[in-house]
Amino acid sequence: MAHLRRVAVVSVITVVLSVVLVPSTAQATPPNIPSYSTAVSRLNSLTVAAESHQSSYSRDLFPHWITITGACNTREQVLKRDGSNVVVNSSCYPTSGSWYSPYDGVTRTNPADISIDHVVPLAEAWRSGAWAWTTARRQTYANDLGGPELWAVTGTVNSSKGDKDPAAWKPPRAAFHCTYARAWIQVKWYYGLTVNSAEKSALTTMLNTC
Repeated sequence: MAHLRRVAVVSVITVVLSVVLVPSTAQATPPNIPSYSTAVSRLNSLTVAAESHQSSYSRDLFPHWITITGACNTREQVLKRDGSNVVVNSSCYPTSGSWYSPYDGVTRTNPADISIDHVVPLAEAWRSGAWAWTTARRQTYANDLGGPELWAVTGTVNSSKGDKDPAAWKPPRAAFHCTYARAWIQVKWYYGLTVNSAEKSALTTMLNTC
């Protein structure tokens, strides 16, 4: 019996170790995505207003991809955060890894195929109130790793989105609409940006998929 118990224990340990040692394929996501109920409340608290100052927008007004730590800039930090089994060189550039793009459900292994998307695009932020900010605040916004603003996605889907809001563009993967809306609302709420009526309606429709 003692022998059988030892065999059973060893078997259990082997199973546990086999589970622990399997490489994780979990998909990382940006932090501080609000719950459905919180997102609804925050959406309803946003000021509804027409966009403005579009003609004066320039991407250079939002200093981005600043150095975050060591040799790593913001883009590289997101690639490390959101990828699986990412290995970087001394310059913090990924030499291997894989990235799952939640917008379109595509996985890529070449970091050159991955773009870092501002969920609320810089131009959209500008039109929604960032035109009145200081350059320092715009830099904070463009490099914000503390909220759900930056996402690693395929370059193809990022180009398709451009600077459109949810009334004009939604992620092609419908299963992501709930998360996308909650992230968008959080960014707008946190930075005190406005929404226009079509945008609010589109966000409400997306939240209804949650």
